[in-house]
Amino acid sequence: MADFYQNGVVTTLHNLSRRPTEELEAELLRFSQKRPMALILPSLYSELEGEALPNIVTELTQVPYLSEIVIGLDRADKEQYKSALKFFEKLPQHHRVLWNDGPRLKAIDEELSALNLAPKELGKGRNVWYCMGYILASNRSESVALHDCDIVTYTRDLLARLIYPVANPQFNYEFCKGYYARVANGKINGRVSRLLVTPLLRALKRTLGDHEYLEFMDSFRYPLAGEFSFRRDVLSDIRIPSDWGLEVGVLSEMHRNYNHNRLCQADIADNYDHKHQDLSFNNDQGGLSKMSIDITKALFRKLATQGFTFSNEMFRSIKATYYRIALDFVETYHNDAVMNGLTLDIHNEEKAVELFASNIMKAGTSFLENPMETPFIPSWNRVTSAVPDILDRLLEAVEADTAELLG
Repeated sequence: MADFYQNGVVTTLHNLSRRPTEELEAELLRFSQKRPMALILPSLYSELEGEALPNIVTELTQVPYLSEIVIGLDRADKEQYKSALKFFEKLPQHHRVLWNDGPRLKAIDEELSALNLAPKELGKGRNVWYCMGYILASNRSESVALHDCDIVTYTRDLLARLIYPVANPQFNYEFCKGYYARVANGKINGRVSRLLVTPLLRALKRTLGDHEYLEFMDSFRYPLAGEFSFRRDVLSDIRIPSDWGLEVGVLSEMHRNYNHNRLCQADIADNYDHKHQDLSFNNDQGGLSKMSIDITKALFRKLATQGFTFSNEMFRSIKATYYRIALDFVETYHNDAVMNGLTLDIHNEEKAVELFASNIMKAGTSFLENPMETPFIPSWNRVTSAVPDILDRLLEAVEADTAELLG
């Protein structure tokens, strides 16, 4: 059972009573009369053939309070899109599948690209961004949740606990970040969060001094969780990264746009596991290696906007400080694992720390060499200012794809 301790500057909503899912859903059904709710599912076509997504869809068929489900489908040809429509047709809620590789949505993307307003990279960030645009265009929902499609331990109470803070009309939260313990198959997982993000934030505090942004980021128990929820108005202003810095970038945007008392984190699962990325020791353009570089650059970029000046010497100090703190964390996690009857390979943990330390320097070098790099996708407010009818056309394109392929 979770404790009730409030750490940092962001409200933590715990799972203290193991409240029945049916009770939460009954409340959410009442809330939906005032705040209709939606779910975004960013998906690769390959996930339709995996073990996680079929179970997620089965669980979602039992959810009574959602007004719509928006599925962003990547890496799918025409036949695969038709297959996806059949795959999701069992959902009783109003739902749409955005065929991101289809000619209609690609034409919209090309038009926005010509104006330098489209995502520059393929991936989850781009997928999520177009789904957010569709939510704005459909105008069906006031509270929106987002979670990944590879959660092999998924049960529908995860969604209920995730969306509850932004759906309850008596709460004033604009954004909720999910968190959970990454423990599965007798091991502690979540290496990038445990061995990179937390020790790096502590190292930045030590080298740069206490700063409100670093305190804010260090308040989140699982900053890289891919599960969050938000009120509809958040969608218009948020600028999200198109690279692996998505989760850190979203938190940074919440820090920029809202007071801390409008943000929270919630314990959404006792048991959470999803597909694991390879560390990619010999390839910094893939796996957790690329992820660590993108995340580190996202932190450096945000701190630069806060007035910090970086140099190669500063990055070397950050790396050295990080390395010492991260090695101490390896011992901490090892002892935690042993006491709980879990396993944790110290050798592999320290290899990961060495890789992340090296990638901190790579991220720093990239940051200095490309000071004008802007991985953020423009906000939908900016896009609609430049192309006023774009949301209507996005909605029409999705409806046309659906009608054509279903017909």
